[in-house]
Amino acid sequence: MDIQHIATPEAGKDYPSNWNEFLDWFGSEEACLGYLERLRWPQGFVCPSCGAAGEPYRSSRSRLMCRSCSHQSTVTAGTIFDKTRTPVRVWLAGAWYLTNQKHGVSALGLQRVLGLGGYETAWTMLHRFRRAMVRPDRERLKGVVEVDETYLSISDRDAPMAEDQRKRRKNRTHQVLVVMAVELLQPKGFGRIRLRRIDNDSAEQVVPFVQTSIEPGAQVRTNRRTSASRGMLFYRLLQQAVVTDPVTYESVVRPLPKTAKQA
Repeated sequence: MDIQHIATPEAGKDYPSNWNEFLDWFGSEEACLGYLERLRWPQGFVCPSCGAAGEPYRSSRSRLMCRSCSHQSTVTAGTIFDKTRTPVRVWLAGAWYLTNQKHGVSALGLQRVLGLGGYETAWTMLHRFRRAMVRPDRERLKGVVEVDETYLSISDRDAPMAEDQRKRRKNRTHQVLVVMAVELLQPKGFGRIRLRRIDNDSAEQVVPFVQTSIEPGAQVRTNRRTSASRGMLFYRLLQQAVVTDPVTYESVVRPLPKTAKQA
């Protein structure tokens, strides 16, 4: 079943409504892994090797073994979290922070907020999330759709710099402008979300995004950003993260092709 077609998620039920609720939900690594498992397999575990569905054997929350072919896997295997040494609860905190800052997030800022040991870890985390946003083959949005712009700072530079270099230079965080389209559900709630990086907020940049992301006949609204949609961004970003192929450090350092700027 397409992850985009599950029941409409609700704040407080499917994703945290606020930071205090986030802390209550994700206080342990097991709780975080369980949340990702529900996002990755909303209808129940499906073996990534043979495709068999059914409850797996569990030697632990992180180790799952298919009852049909005995293939062993984890909920993070084959996703952007694959082989990461950073705890999943830190990844989720990073996703929450990233999607709730309306004026952008830098790798240095993320490092400080999450208490990460190295700048390179924060830089790679932001770029892995960026890759999770890139899915140009998805269906277009329908119904009532809200379109708005926000800023997202992926990193201070195109590539991470050495510690001594970073200390010698002033902070020159580069903010990326992103246009966002969100389905508004009736009587309330938010549906699917689309994002794309743009150079400016001119019609030449925004109109092509609307044409490729929104079905003809949909009712488009602008400039009505609400705080509730930020929590939905967190939910949708993690949905994308668990269905996006693993990202190596080398592939992160290489720039994205021009055709991959749509998200």
